[in-house]
Amino acid sequence: MSIQRRGFLLALALLPWASRASAQYASADIVGAISAPEAAQALRDSLDLGARNAIAKLGRENGYFGDPKLKIGLPKNFARADKFLRGLGHGQKLDDLILSMNRAAEKAAPQAQGLVLDAVRQMTLGDARNILVGGDTAATDYFRKTTEKELAETLMPVIKSATEKSDLVRSYNNLAKVLSKFGVKSELDTVERYVNKKALDGIYFRIGEEERGLRANPAKFTGSLLGRVFSSLK
Repeated sequence: MSIQRRGFLLALALLPWASRASAQYASADIVGAISAPEAAQALRDSLDLGARNAIAKLGRENGYFGDPKLKIGLPKNFARADKFLRGLGHGQKLDDLILSMNRAAEKAAPQAQGLVLDAVRQMTLGDARNILVGGDTAATDYFRKTTEKELAETLMPVIKSATEKSDLVRSYNNLAKVLSKFGVKSELDTVERYVNKKALDGIYFRIGEEERGLRANPAKFTGSLLGRVFSSLK
């Protein structure tokens, strides 16, 4: 580990106990004399942009449905019975159910932006320190910890509205009835809860990808304050 990196990490580690005045990096040897507040603001700006990009990708048509990593598939009990149900002539219902679940998630995703960006703005110097020196998804973990519960509540009405306007609930209930005749019990209390959970998973997954990209390629920000911060941590 270089002297520059050790000095930078030491300064970050001391942030929670340092006064605002003494939190300035005292020497040009430490990341070009970047101050703690400056480093934190650079991080906020980058995470703000990354979160906006992540949510924008999910909130458009096929944001979930067109992404193999995020496409919302059938619940486990339906998936196990997929071939059987299609053999009984329910293939179209299965396809409609899958498409409707993904469309509901795509409609709900933009509602996440306000809460996630609020979490960015409310980030403390201590939070910034932990994220900067944390793992590849430290920021994503922070977002999940600070927004997941409220975000789930925020997405649910949008998902319910989307499902009510589609055949999703009817398709799910019809398929559940078919399965129940053969002794297969539904694993979900409501399809909305299933879609809500999958939509949240997709949001944090996409934010995590943006974060990993930022950490892996600080050269992209060469010449900027953010580039200097992340380059020092490589």
